Amino acid sequence: MPKVSDVLNIARGELGYTENPQGSNKTKYGRWYGLNGEPWCMMFVQWCFAQAGVKLPARMASCGALMRAAQTVGNWVTGDYRPGDVVIYDFPGGAATDHTGIVESVTASGVIAIEGNTGAGNDANGGQVQRRTRNNSLILGAVRPAYDEEEDNVITYAKLKDVPEKFRTIIDNLMTAGIIQGDGSDPTGNGDIINLTHEQVRTLVFIYRGGGFDRKLETVGMETAV
Repeated sequence: MPKVSDVLNIARGELGYTENPQGSNKTKYGRWYGLNGEPWCMMFVQWCFAQAGVKLPARMASCGALMRAAQTVGNWVTGDYRPGDVVIYDFPGGAATDHTGIVESVTASGVIAIEGNTGAGNDANGGQVQRRTRNNSLILGAVRPAYDEEEDNVITYAKLKDVPEKFRTIIDNLMTAGIIQGDGSDPTGNGDIINLTHEQVRTLVFIYRGGGFDRKLETVGMETAV
């Protein structure tokens, strides 16, 4: 059975894709779906899942239609969002179901999702595939497809602030030393996307406490663990 990582890796590979010409809604996702030139956020989602071989409750280009199909078959959740969920947004002042994205990771107050047809100037029709941070208050709920059960339960920390407090100082030290590198989205580095799983965090902390990173820490002038 396909895994969450299969879908996310495909979606990540599309980051930066832009409709052409700009403002036309014309994309390869629309051509694939057969509805080119129309708003394409859901067509992007459908395309990613089709490439990964993961079946959604319905093949729809409408956010509302997929939501209703998921509710009918019991694949709809309204909390405890996880990587691989297809979130449906309700932005202020718009329709009830405005936009969609694929959850990449979960934050303390919402999700980080990979979305099609979004942009800084237009959340729901911005013309590009981007990684966006969204608050839970904007999320109506999510479609939860059937994935490999083991990976479905993986806990991922998107940013340093999401790492459990008992591990956070060590992970912060490793980021400062350059041992862990974020995506460069925050000039200070503190808000970078790191996307570490819980097991990865535990392993890094174990190595740190055992002195495995001491040589690197010493090289950059930081206090060693041992």
